[in-house]
Amino acid sequence: MTQNLTNLSPKIALFEPDIPQNTAAIIRTCACLGAKLEIIEPCGFLLSDKRFKRVVMDYMNERDIKFYKSSNDFFKFKENQRIILMTTRASISYTKFKFDKNDTILFGRESAGVPNKLHELIKDRLKIPMKNNKRSLNIASSVAIILAESLKQTNLL
Repeated sequence: MTQNLTNLSPKIALFEPDIPQNTAAIIRTCACLGAKLEIIEPCGFLLSDKRFKRVVMDYMNERDIKFYKSSNDFFKFKENQRIILMTTRASISYTKFKFDKNDTILFGRESAGVPNKLHELIKDRLKIPMKNNKRSLNIASSVAIILAESLKQTNLL
C-alpha cells in the first residue's frame, strides 16, 4: 500500500543556484526520495542549459518545483514555518538536530553560500562535520546526506 505523503515531506530549498549540473542532480535526488524542491531565483543558468538537461534527464517536472522570484518572496511564504540553513559556518552538527516532517532545509549558492542577512534571519543553522578541516562537500552530496537523515528521523523514508 502506498502512502500519500504530499503534505508530509521535507522541502529542499536552493538559494540562487549557479551550477546547472548540481541543481539537476538535486532535482533527481528529490524526485527519487519524495522531497519537494524550492528554488529561490535568480538562477545562474537557464533550465534549457545543455549541462542541466544532461544530468536532470527525465526527472524534471516543473510542477513539482516551487520557484520564488526572490528571497523576500521565499521568507514571506515561509512565515511561521521552520527553515534550517545548512552552512559551513554553523556550530551544530546535523546529527545532533531533530528534524520535523515539514522542515524546509535551505542550501546556499555553490559559489558564495547565502548573504549574512539570511544567516541572521534563520535560527536553526547546521553543518556537516568534515575531517581535517576540509572546506565543503559538493552541494548535491550535501543535500543527499541531509535529506536522507531528515527522512530517516521522520520515518518518511
